Amino acid sequence: MENQIQVENYRIQKPEMWAGNIGDQEIMDRIKDSEFARKQTDDGRDYCYFLDKKYYTSNKENSEYACMAYTLNEPGNLERASVSDVIVEENEIYQLHRISVLRDGVLIDKIPDTKIKVLDSENQSSGGVLSSNKKINITIKDLRLYDVLVLEDSRVKPFTDRDFLRKEFSKYVWVSPDNYWAYGSFKFTFINEREETIAYKKTFFRDEQGNVLEPEINYLKKGERFVIEEQNYINPVDAGREIFPYIDFATDNNWKDLSNYIVPFYEEIFSKSSLKDFAPNVVEKLDDIHDQDEKLRFAIEYVQNHIYYIFNADEMNGHKPQEPAITYENKQGDCKAKSVLLKIILDYIGVDASVVLVNFNTDYYIKYYLPSLLNFNHVVVKVNYKGEEYFIDATIRDEFGLIENRGFIYFMHYLEVKRDQELQIRKPFKFPYFCLNEKVDLNVQGSIGKLNVETTYKGNRANAMRRYFKVTNKREIIDSWNNFLFYGLNYSNDRNGTDVRNIFKDAVIDVVSDDKKLNEIKIQYSATVDNPYYTDPQNNRFLMYFDRNVVKASARDFMHKDLPFWHNFDREKYEINLYTDQKIDTEEKYTVQESTINNPYFEYKSRKKVTKNGATVTIECDPLVNIEIPQNEFEKFRNDHHTVADSNFGLGVDIIEPGLMNRLKFSFKKRFK
Repeated sequence: MENQIQVENYRIQKPEMWAGNIGDQEIMDRIKDSEFARKQTDDGRDYCYFLDKKYYTSNKENSEYACMAYTLNEPGNLERASVSDVIVEENEIYQLHRISVLRDGVLIDKIPDTKIKVLDSENQSSGGVLSSNKKINITIKDLRLYDVLVLEDSRVKPFTDRDFLRKEFSKYVWVSPDNYWAYGSFKFTFINEREETIAYKKTFFRDEQGNVLEPEINYLKKGERFVIEEQNYINPVDAGREIFPYIDFATDNNWKDLSNYIVPFYEEIFSKSSLKDFAPNVVEKLDDIHDQDEKLRFAIEYVQNHIYYIFNADEMNGHKPQEPAITYENKQGDCKAKSVLLKIILDYIGVDASVVLVNFNTDYYIKYYLPSLLNFNHVVVKVNYKGEEYFIDATIRDEFGLIENRGFIYFMHYLEVKRDQELQIRKPFKFPYFCLNEKVDLNVQGSIGKLNVETTYKGNRANAMRRYFKVTNKREIIDSWNNFLFYGLNYSNDRNGTDVRNIFKDAVIDVVSDDKKLNEIKIQYSATVDNPYYTDPQNNRFLMYFDRNVVKASARDFMHKDLPFWHNFDREKYEINLYTDQKIDTEEKYTVQESTINNPYFEYKSRKKVTKNGATVTIECDPLVNIEIPQNEFEKFRNDHHTVADSNFGLGVDIIEPGLMNRLKFSFKKRFK
C-alpha cells in the first residue's frame, strides 16, 4: 500500500492515526476457531470473528472506521460481499484500507482483484430530491464459499462552511448490532477530539432478566474515549418486541441554549424581508381577499403549490434558511425556505405563526435523545388561529380546504424557533369532522340486489382520494370497490374464486362532488348484484355487510414490550341499510346487538333499527389521536377493540324461508337454541 490511489470520493491508503494500525499476523491470530465459533457454523449462522468499530469526531471532521472478519458460508452472503455499494455524502471520502481473504490458512490480499466505480447516487431528481451523494460500487473477483473475508475501511467527512451545525454540534447514535450475526469479538470506540464536552446516554439496555434499565448519562471531555466490548456475543434482543439498545452521543447542551443558538439565523431573515418589496403580486391578491379564512387558505396553498419543493439532502442540516425573496423569485426551496416564506406571508395578513423543527421519522425517540439541533430533519409552520393550534407542512402539494378542514399531520415533539424554548409536546387531537362518512344501501327483490354506497371523505382522506382518482384507471377503481364489497358482503365464504365482475353487474363509480373549501369529496358506487344472499353450508340465507376497516387490527394485534401504541385512527361514521322482500329474524342476537364503548381514547357506539324485512345500523367512532397509549392502559384499550370486532362492525340479518315447514323448523331452532 505504499502507492496510494486517490480520487475525489475514495482512496486506498493506511488508516488514520486515531484508528490504529493492525498487521496481517494480528489479523490471522484473531481469526481462530473456537467452540463458540463452531457452534454458530453448525447452526448455519453467519459468524463474524471480530468487528472493531471506531467513531471519531472533531471540530473539523467526523469519521467512522471499521475492521472486521466474517465467514462467507452462505451463498447469499457471498453474493453481497462480492458486489457492494457504499454511499458517501458530498465532500465525504471513503477510505479503503484492506480487503483480504483467509483461505486454507493463507491471508490473500484481494485489493488487486477489486474493481471500484464511482457513480452518481441520484435517482429522484425529478421529484425534487437533490443529492450530490456518490455511490461507490465495489466488486471483488474470486470470492469463494467458506472464505473468511477481512474488510478494513473508513468514511471521513471534513466540514465545509455549509456544515456550520456539524462544526458546532456532534450527534451520533450507536445501535447494538443486528442479532442475526454472532461475534467472536465486538468492540466499539467513540473518540472525542472536540473542544466541547460530549454527553452520552445509554438507553434501552437491559439487566439479566431482560428488564429495561434506567437511562444512564455520562460525559467525554476532549481526548477521552468511550469503549464497549463483548466476547462471544449474540445480541439477545427480541427484535419483534424490544427496542435495540442504543447510545446517543451529542455535544452537551440544553434545549433553551439550542433554541437561542438557532433563532438569530431566522431573525436575520425575518427582519430584512418585506413581502411588499419582493412579492407585490402576492400582496395585491391578498388585499383583494376580504375574508380572513380565505386569505389564510390562499397563503398556505400558494406556498404549497406554487413554490416547488427541493429537498437537498446534503444541506438539510447544513445551511441557514434561504431568504424568502430568493425563494419567491426562483419559485423553489427546501422545507426551511418554504416555511420561512409562508411565515412572512402570514405575518403580513396578521396570522400568528412560527417556524418549528420536527423529525417525523424518529419522533418517538426524541424524548429519549439528548438535546441536539441535529435531532431534527424537517421544518413546518405552527399557526395559532381562532384559539386553535395547527401545523402546516409547506412542502405538501395538492392539499385543500380552510385551515380547520385540512389534513392532520401526526407527530408529537417539536422545537419552536423562538428564544428560550424547551422541547414541546403536541396536545392530543379530536377531529371536528368525520374523516369518512359512509352510507350503504342494499335492497333485494327476488334474486336481485340493488347496491349503493355513498362515501364522503374529508381531511387527509379527501386529499388521498383525489390523488387516487387522478392517477388510477376507472376500471381499476371499480375493481377495487368490487373486491372490497366481495369480502364485506361475505361472498368470499360461499363463492370464493368467482370473478367479482360477474357478481357486481353494471358497476359504476363517480365523484359526485368535490368541495375544495370544505376539503370534502363525495364518491358514489352502485351495482346490481345477482344472488345477493350469503348461503351457509346448511343452506341458510343471510344478508350481511361487515366493514373490516372498522376493526382496527393493528390495535388488537399489537405486541411490544417497549413501544407504546401510537393512536392515529380517523373519526368515522357508517350507516348500513339491508332490506329484502323476505321475512327476517327480528330477534336474532347479533342482528339486534348494539354497543356503547366509552374508552379514554375512543368513543364507539352502534345503534340498530330492525323491521320485519330488514335492518339499519349506525356506527360512530370518535378517537382521541396523536397520542401514545400508556402500557398500563393498553389492555383495556385492546379489549374494547375486541368488543368492536365481536359483530359490532356491521350488520347481518337471517332470512326466514317461506313455507310452513321452514317456519316450523325456524320456530323449533329458536326454541332450543
